[in-house]
Amino acid sequence: MTDAPLDAFAAFADSLAERTRPVIDRFFRQPLSVEEKGDGSPVTIADRAVEEMLRAAIRERFPDHGILGEEYGREDIGRRFVWVIDPIDGTKSFITGLPLFGTLLALLDEGRPVLGVVEVQPLRERWVGVSGRGTTLNGRPCRTRACTRIEDAVLYATTPDIFDGADAEAFARVSARVRLRRFGGDCYAYALVATGTVDAVVEVGLQPYDYLPLVAVIEGAGGVVTDWQGRPPGIDSDGRIVAAATPELHRAILETLS
Repeated sequence: MTDAPLDAFAAFADSLAERTRPVIDRFFRQPLSVEEKGDGSPVTIADRAVEEMLRAAIRERFPDHGILGEEYGREDIGRRFVWVIDPIDGTKSFITGLPLFGTLLALLDEGRPVLGVVEVQPLRERWVGVSGRGTTLNGRPCRTRACTRIEDAVLYATTPDIFDGADAEAFARVSARVRLRRFGGDCYAYALVATGTVDAVVEVGLQPYDYLPLVAVIEGAGGVVTDWQGRPPGIDSDGRIVAAATPELHRAILETLS
């Protein structure tokens, strides 16, 4: 991809993130009806409103692009460029008034994430990662921390409830070795890896819209994101994800998980 289209895509993604703020402001910490989806996860009118707005904007600007979103599924995802949308990553945080949720956006080029956005509306924080350009937080470059030893690492996962059986045993091996283990944050924990205050996130059970927007953000800041086997994440990954601040730390976590 040449610089000019990538610059245009990044500017468009930044404008999309800005457009989500008034939508979230209208609904956050307001009385809302919460529905339960087929997988047991919650959804609100805010989730749907954000995704509807984003899909409409993408279709208008790039009608030849595909879209994959949490609430409205897959649309022409065999095309070269595909936008990935998680309208509210952290709906449970959103409905309980915790401001550590956000909108996630990615642009895939032939299945590879080349652009990622984490927009945390309540805190007015926005991470933008662009392939080959680095990652910014509110327009300023940010970097991962130079943590190479698992014993020095700060590790996050959204909740211990996502781990079961062999996955729980593997996560326990990792968390027993790190300096500090914390839970919560959803996408915010991954964004903090890019900022340099968290060193790793290990999770299972994720969907493509949960992890694909994080790839360019973390990699652009110097980190590494793969599945538990060390493979680059894609639409068809199994949802087991490791994000780490450095290649050395990432390698140590993979060895401990296995």
